[in-house]
Amino acid sequence: MADYIYMMESRLSPAQLQVVGQVQEIARSHEMNVYLTGGAVRDIISGFAIRDLDFTVQGNVHKLRKDLEKIGAIIQGEDEGLRILYVLFPNHVRTEIASARSESYSKPGKPEVSFDTINEDLRRRDFTVNAMALSLNPGSRGLLMDPFNGVADLEAKHLRILQNYAFLDEPSRMLRALRLMTRFHWTLEERTQARFDAAKEGNYLENISSKAIGYEIEQIAHEDDPVAVMKAFEKEGWMKILFPAWTTAKVDTAGLTALQKTRQQLTDIGVQSDPAAARMYFLARKMSDKDVHAMQKLLPRHHFVEQWQKIEDDAKDLAKQLLSKEYAAPSATWKLLMSARPELILFIDITTRQSAVEQKIKSFLTKWPQYRQKMPLQKMAEMRITPELPVYQKLLDEMFLMMLDGKLKSEAEIVKYLEPHSPPLPVAPPTPTRRGRGKKKAAAAAAAAAPAGKPADQGTTQAEGAVAKGESKLAKVPKKEVLPAKTAPASAAASKAEPQKVASAKSAAKPATQVVAHSEAKKSASKKPAKPAAKAKPKPTAKKAQVKGGKTKKK
Repeated sequence: MADYIYMMESRLSPAQLQVVGQVQEIARSHEMNVYLTGGAVRDIISGFAIRDLDFTVQGNVHKLRKDLEKIGAIIQGEDEGLRILYVLFPNHVRTEIASARSESYSKPGKPEVSFDTINEDLRRRDFTVNAMALSLNPGSRGLLMDPFNGVADLEAKHLRILQNYAFLDEPSRMLRALRLMTRFHWTLEERTQARFDAAKEGNYLENISSKAIGYEIEQIAHEDDPVAVMKAFEKEGWMKILFPAWTTAKVDTAGLTALQKTRQQLTDIGVQSDPAAARMYFLARKMSDKDVHAMQKLLPRHHFVEQWQKIEDDAKDLAKQLLSKEYAAPSATWKLLMSARPELILFIDITTRQSAVEQKIKSFLTKWPQYRQKMPLQKMAEMRITPELPVYQKLLDEMFLMMLDGKLKSEAEIVKYLEPHSPPLPVAPPTPTRRGRGKKKAAAAAAAAAPAGKPADQGTTQAEGAVAKGESKLAKVPKKEVLPAKTAPASAAASKAEPQKVASAKSAAKPATQVVAHSEAKKSASKKPAKPAAKAKPKPTAKKAQVKGGKTKKK
C-alpha cells in the first residue's frame, strides 16, 4: 500500500507543505474535516509539477477567512454562492479552499448547488484523475479516497469523465480537457472521446457561463506554455468563444520566452516566484486597453487583476530605488531585491531600458550568487563554527554581504573576521580511575608487612594479607612443648573413624613457621585439582615383633 503522506511530504515544496499544515490546523480548530483534493493529489501521484493546492472542507469555508488572514494569507477572490476562497499564502503558494458540495443541472452551465459530504463532492467532479482526495484529519490522515479508480487512469495517461452528460452539464469541461491534454500530452479514454466529439458537434461550448470563461482565462496565465494551450483552442475555434479579441497574434512571445528564462535564474538562486501576473501582461500586450479592461473584469481573483494592472508602475518604482544613492552598494541592492516581489524582478529584467538597472539585475541573477560558493565552509568547520551554533546563519549572511562590498577578499581576512566567533576548545575529560587499584595497594602493603620468611607476591590478595597478619600474631606467641602422645591399643575400626581429628591435632602441634608454609601450600593447592585424601595408616599394636634373619614377623 502506497504511503501517500510520505509521497506528499516529499513532492511538495517546503512552503507548500507549511501551507498544508496551516490549513489543516485552522480547519481542525473549527471542527471541520479537511482534504487535499483535485489537481494537487493528481500531480503528487503522477509526478508532475505541483503548481497550486486545492483543499475541500466539510463546512462553511467562509468561517476560515479571518484565521487565514491572521497568518498572512491574502484572499485574492471568493465565490459566495459556491463557497470558494481563492487564497495566496506567503512564499507565493496559490490555493483554492472550497466547501464540499453536490451539483445537479437543470440547464447546461447552471448548476444547482447543495453543500454535502466529501464523497458527494468527488462524485460531482469532471474527470476521474481529479476526483481523488487525501485525508488530512487525525483519525484518517493519509487515507486516499479514490472512488472512481483515478490512479489507474493516471497510469494509463488518459482522461475519463465521470458521467455520460459531463460535457453537456458543464461545457467548460471541454476547455479543461483540451488544456490538460496539451499540458500532459495525454489522450481521452475511448468513451470520453466519443462524448467529447459529440459535444463539439452539438456546440455545447456556446452554453458556457461568463464565470467559467473568466476562470479558464486565468488558468491559461498559470500554464508554463500558455501559447501552446491558446493554439490548441484556436485549432478548435474556441478562442472566439473564450474571448474574441484575444488571439496568439496579440501575444508577445519573445517576452514570454525571456520571462521563462529569468524565472529559472530566480529559482537557481533559491527565489520562488509566481509569474502569472507578468505572464498575463505579455499574453495581452498587443491588445487594446479597452479589451484588456474587459478581460480583467471576467477574472475571479481580484488581487491577481490588481497585480496585473499595477505591474508596470510597481516595476518603475523599484527601478528608481535601484538607481538611488541609498542602494549604491551591492549589499544594499541585494537586500532590496531579495525583499521585492519576484514578479517585479522578472518584469524589470525583460522590459528595462536603463543600463544601470539592467546591470544590477544581471549581477543579482548571475554574478553575486557565486560569492556563496567562495565561502570557506571547511575552514569554518576547523574553527568549530558549525550549523549547530545559533549565530551560524547570521555569520554566513554577514560574510556574504561583506564579500559583495569587497570588505572580505581573501581567506585570511575571512578567518580574522571569524576568530572572535570561534568557540573555545572543549575541556578534556578527567582520566578515569581503574577499578581494583585500591585493593592491590592494600594487598601490597600487607605483603610488605609480612615476615621475612614469606616472599613478596604482587598478586597477593586481601585474604592472603589477612593470613599474613594472623601469622605475625602467631609468631609472637611463646612456643609450648608438645609431648608425644602415648600410644594405646585401639581397634582398626576406631583408627579409621577419626583420621581428620588426628590430622588436626598434628597441625595444631606444628610451630608458627610451619603454619606459613602450610598456607602457601594451601594456595598452590587451590590452583590445582584436589587429589583424593590418603587413607590414614593404622597405628602399630603393643605386641612385640620378633626379628629373624632381617625380616619381621608378627606373632
